[in-house]
Amino acid sequence: MNSIRYKSLTFEQVHVGDTLPPLAHEVTTTSIILGALASRDWRPMHHDRDFAQQRNGTRDIFMNTPNQAAWLERFITDWAGPKARIGRYKFRMGDSICPGDNMVFNGEVLGTEMDEQGCGWVSLRIALSVGSEEKTRFTARVALPVDEHDNPWARSGDRWRP
Repeated sequence: MNSIRYKSLTFEQVHVGDTLPPLAHEVTTTSIILGALASRDWRPMHHDRDFAQQRNGTRDIFMNTPNQAAWLERFITDWAGPKARIGRYKFRMGDSICPGDNMVFNGEVLGTEMDEQGCGWVSLRIALSVGSEEKTRFTARVALPVDEHDNPWARSGDRWRP
């Protein structure tokens, strides 16, 4: 049986100023509705176009917060690999993501640091844009393995301080 090996960045491979490869996705009505269903968000502005337009004044249904958070996590792990562990993130949504939008994630490494427990941390600034308009801004603190034998997911208790 063949085992699949995924690329995992190590802390030493990342430097301030590095840019993350962009992630683009054509947003569909289905992807917005499925994201809302997966997060048990039954509010009609995420699945009912008439409600979204007439009651909310938006151009269409729009992506909910947990769906954007899931795309953020995918963007980070596509770049860093499965051993990357997000310690924390913050984001500020500015405008709606609707069907027909081509959303693009871009990111940059703002900082790197090793904590007292030997965990390697990377600080990221990420933008979610549609065309030239930035829709959501993110910051994230991500633990990366310090070498091929380290795994941030194995850290707990005093060894894990996000």
